[in-house]
Amino acid sequence: MKLFFVSLGCDKNLVDSEKMLALLSRHSLEITEDEREAEIIIVNTCSFIQDAKQESIETILEMAQLKKEGKCRVLIATGCLAQRYAGELQKEIPEVDAVVGTSAYDEIVSVVESSLLGEKKCVLKSLDYLPDGLTDRLQTSAAYTSYLKIAEGCNKNCTYCIIPSLRGKYRSVPMEELLSEAETLALNGAKELILVAQETTVYGIDLYGEKRLPELLQKLCRIDGIEWIRLLYCYPEEITDKLLSVMKQEKKICHYLDLPIQHCNDEILRRMGRRTNKADLIEKIETIRRVLPDAALRTTLISGFPGETQKDHEECMEFVSRISFDRLGVFPYSPEEGTPAAEYGNPVPEKIKRQWADEIMEAEQEIIFRQNETMTGKKFQVIVDGYLPDEDIYVGRTYRDTPDIDGCVFFQAGYEILSGDFVTVMVTEARGYDLIGEICNEEEM
Repeated sequence: MKLFFVSLGCDKNLVDSEKMLALLSRHSLEITEDEREAEIIIVNTCSFIQDAKQESIETILEMAQLKKEGKCRVLIATGCLAQRYAGELQKEIPEVDAVVGTSAYDEIVSVVESSLLGEKKCVLKSLDYLPDGLTDRLQTSAAYTSYLKIAEGCNKNCTYCIIPSLRGKYRSVPMEELLSEAETLALNGAKELILVAQETTVYGIDLYGEKRLPELLQKLCRIDGIEWIRLLYCYPEEITDKLLSVMKQEKKICHYLDLPIQHCNDEILRRMGRRTNKADLIEKIETIRRVLPDAALRTTLISGFPGETQKDHEECMEFVSRISFDRLGVFPYSPEEGTPAAEYGNPVPEKIKRQWADEIMEAEQEIIFRQNETMTGKKFQVIVDGYLPDEDIYVGRTYRDTPDIDGCVFFQAGYEILSGDFVTVMVTEARGYDLIGEICNEEEM
């Protein structure tokens, strides 16, 4: 039978999708990229903010139409939206045969089998549960770059965030499982590992009574075939001197840190439930740059949090200019049902939220363009992501760039290079967010 699988939302959701696909592929299911040919359709949904929720609902409705017009016999919704609105989904969209919650994806095979027999299923396990032993993945993207989800859930309980209600408390994946999964990924061609979780920096605190991310990184660095290791979702207040020391010592670890700070104003941070303040943020960033002078720092911000004023926004703008983040994203605040912040007064008008987001991005654009100009003449190791035949140009990334969210390097070569190969490129020109370069020959390398 043919299966069509849609994975929405974040890279952490993608890992769940790939583990479900690995389970399903053992049961004589043929995966198709044409939804009209599929007899089974699974949508792994997101429900983090309103836009993601809307995309998930629209995708399910689109797939539901195929039960009337196409070959689809079974439609299953999994992931965050399924966890949050299980009953509503089955009631409002009767074409949905089953819903599977965020901690129950290891039941996907039995759910498919039951649905094919005509049973309606709703599988929601305790959010304290963490599927174990699922180290196999069926990758849906380039094999040379793989996400490794090291934990599930979150204990931070930020006032704007619904994730603890959807994913539960923080549960670290046992280190031996992660190492086994990483070794399998490497055997299947992975050269770049990107570590993800709701928060990577407190990995191990629940299992071992202390932060074990530095130890995990050191062991991952010993795996043959892995050449780059990248860290995302690092809360600044949890970054330790030991972590920075390991990043400095281990050559495979990219000097790249994703620091989701959300804002800089002390009162807004307090009302967000964040566990830091402006002075601590500045001190931590200065420490990172002292230990890792070439570190690329990415952050995300929320514009228009309830009660935010024009003065608060201007303080954030000044902070962005002062810190000069290497990469930055901004999200207009989205009130989420069931979160404390959704009950706060003094909402910021939607137009103003988006205006402030645009202003922050314009300021950051100037910073990135200026920084990119300073890259001219420098040589970088670049991982090749593809080839544009119409332009005879290869596209790749430096250690400063995470796939799909950061910039690229474009260069020509007089010989064939495969995606996933590493080459040395000298930057010759900056074009906005991207760089243009020339491949270095062996003597130059």
